[in-house]
Amino acid sequence: MASVIPITAEDRRRLWHPRGTLCAVCRQPTRGFGWFDPHRSKQPRPSVWFCSMPCQSFWTRLARERFAMVDLTEEERAAITASMKRVALLMDEIGWATPLADLTEAQVRALIEEAVEGFREAMSDIARAQTPEVPF
Repeated sequence: MASVIPITAEDRRRLWHPRGTLCAVCRQPTRGFGWFDPHRSKQPRPSVWFCSMPCQSFWTRLARERFAMVDLTEEERAAITASMKRVALLMDEIGWATPLADLTEAQVRALIEEAVEGFREAMSDIARAQTPEVPF
């Protein structure tokens, strides 16, 4: 008779955790907080993953309000504005008169990273500000 090796909690976690996915709100690596569409009964259900409970709560609130909408939310518009300030500081260093075609690959990469990081941080801050802190 073959011996059966029990499945550990770590083995179960590996089976369901979405390795390599990014938070649906702030784009940080996920940490096991998830959401799925409760209205669809057929598998696979649309799902998204989050880095924290504030991001998960923020997404859930938005999903209740207007999940199917394509337009930007007020929060996303505010995050874009916050990222524009960071990009503007970098453009001050590069020079506003420099045409985009004359930018080096490193400069374009820096602009994109600055915009994405600014948006991610702003969305994370907005989610944290709108979600009450967990008491434990």
